[in-house]
Amino acid sequence: MDLDGISNTIYRALGAAGLDPQRGAWPSVTQTIRQALAHTGLTPTGTPPPTRRFTVGNATGTAEAFVHEVPAYDDQAPGPETKTKPAPGQFLSRRFVGSSGSRAYKLYVPASVDRREAMPLIVMLHGCKQNPDDFAAGTGMNALAERHGFLVAYPEQTARENGANCWNWFSVAEQSRSGTEPSIIAGIVHEIAACEAVNMQRVFIAGLSAGAAMAVILGVTHADVFAAVGAHSGLPHGAACDVPSAFAAMHGGTQNTDSRLAVPTIVFHGDQDRTVVAANGNAIVAQALAGHAEPLQKKTMPGRAAGGSRQHVRSVWLDEGGTPRVEQWALHGGAHAWSGGSPAGSYTDTQGPDASAEMVRFFLAQ
Repeated sequence: MDLDGISNTIYRALGAAGLDPQRGAWPSVTQTIRQALAHTGLTPTGTPPPTRRFTVGNATGTAEAFVHEVPAYDDQAPGPETKTKPAPGQFLSRRFVGSSGSRAYKLYVPASVDRREAMPLIVMLHGCKQNPDDFAAGTGMNALAERHGFLVAYPEQTARENGANCWNWFSVAEQSRSGTEPSIIAGIVHEIAACEAVNMQRVFIAGLSAGAAMAVILGVTHADVFAAVGAHSGLPHGAACDVPSAFAAMHGGTQNTDSRLAVPTIVFHGDQDRTVVAANGNAIVAQALAGHAEPLQKKTMPGRAAGGSRQHVRSVWLDEGGTPRVEQWALHGGAHAWSGGSPAGSYTDTQGPDASAEMVRFFLAQ
């Protein structure tokens, strides 16, 4: 049995016994198991740094003055041909089992890294009618992980929990820290950290559509776990309370912008998106600005994707040190699709700026 099988067997056994590997005394037991496996050469022994914590702010700064240049990331992005090729690392199939429930997920471990060194981790949440393999192929995130040395996790929503494989962002029960899906996704992060050397100060989450809406929820409810959020064609926290209000919100209904998203946030949205209208992207930005107490400086830059036909307007809000804290890409003519994605996956727009590369640039700058 390989490491993946051993880990899954252990966690299934703990889950069957009603024990949560991430709570009570069990994190230390999990670490002991990890160390024992390490002595057999099955897993690295690096100890992750302490968890990063955030405080929710009470004010917003949006001064127009801007003195910093904000370079794009296009020169670091894999080309279209790279995105369609399998990355050379390991793409592992795993299952998380915890007190809130279980989900399968895929984990990409790049071949270019020393697995004993703590690495950033990006959690990618697929959209409706997608799965981890499809989302990985469309976003090309594994190729970026290989280039820049980070882990990528792809939790999988089940048809049993939602007939279209959507994350249930519109359910009030899933919009809090105790929600089943937020708890499972956060649990997946801790499970990965028990098996791999994860820099817990550099754990990020991104998603498309329903996955983006759930990523925003995690940014609000688990700011102690996730250091930044990437939302593509998503919705703000609290936009809906049931299925009818979800469809209303998607098509431009009343938005709840009272929530505060206190972690750095990057948003992509097409202005021709007929599935989730662009007003939702604006509402996510408003929640992110409301969540930052420090004064922010804004610059707006129109542009066109290198080698593509999609024009865009990029707005960036930076802190006093010049670090981008909130960023918005308004994609002219963009529909409900991952900008700059590969046709190897579904719901992708090959003509847009590379959302994957720009999100990585934003995340790693934090």
